Amino acid sequence: MAQIINKDQIKKVIPSIDLLPIIEEGFQLYSEGKTVVPPVGELLFEKPPGEVHIKYGYIKDDDFYVIKIASGFYENTQLNISASQGLMLVFDQKTGVLKAVLLDEGLLTDIRTAVAGAIAAKYLAPKNIHQIGIVGTGIQARLQLEYLKKITDCRRVLVWARNEMNGQKMIDEFLAKGYNISFTLDASKVASSSNLIVTTTPSKTPLILAENIQAGTHITAMGSDTSDKIELDPIILSKADIVVVDSLPQSESRGEVFQTVKTDLLDRANVIELGKLISNPSLQRQNENQITIADLTGVAVQDIQIAKAVFKKILNET
Repeated sequence: MAQIINKDQIKKVIPSIDLLPIIEEGFQLYSEGKTVVPPVGELLFEKPPGEVHIKYGYIKDDDFYVIKIASGFYENTQLNISASQGLMLVFDQKTGVLKAVLLDEGLLTDIRTAVAGAIAAKYLAPKNIHQIGIVGTGIQARLQLEYLKKITDCRRVLVWARNEMNGQKMIDEFLAKGYNISFTLDASKVASSSNLIVTTTPSKTPLILAENIQAGTHITAMGSDTSDKIELDPIILSKADIVVVDSLPQSESRGEVFQTVKTDLLDRANVIELGKLISNPSLQRQNENQITIADLTGVAVQDIQIAKAVFKKILNET
């Protein structure tokens, strides 16, 4: 019988799992062609606005395959419900037998996304980070900041918020954790004063403009995971020294690279996949003046790796 694992059980074991090397390995296996990851299944809703992503696949010669359903309904906060929802299903790869249902309510998707942001920053951010800029105040904004602690000692943060209430809530949370953090309602201030920027919104118009980006800046763009979202001015990508995606196939239909290629400002041949970047130091940041971009739309191999790690950890503890 399949094991049912609830969110509280997952939250209990997650802090004891070192996810960065696990998900790094997943990206490398993906770029080496050692995984089977079909195109993303997607449902988009208008009333209320929301989206459902179905991501699934397996690592060749592994123990399991994973199917993940995750959603984002952005008006849920008005109902005191998390915007992120979902679950992951873990199956035996040799028999197809369902082994576990991870009722994570979107938690694992949020965490693996934040881990990917930290991995991108590990290889692309400048060594001397004087300020982190976070665009957005939602779940992902908070988790990105939490997981960046693993790769930088910088605690000076400027957050862009859509309104003062959202900004103040985030300030109160992270001041208590020892951050030197403030917020602004002007995204240009984040862009012009930070040299590590993470964008985490579902925006459909650019929030970060090329004219405000300083030399040496790294940007991780997390929010543009459907065909109609965009957070970065395409000119930023056209001028960047290094442009990275987590999945080249997915970048043909979603993300900042997709939006920029449509404008003929970027040659797709110059885009690097994250797994290859991790494996090849010559592709990583080479100096403090380079502008680097990581356009991350989320790949099923991240879900496979985090689901396996959680399931195995819980099995070992029961």
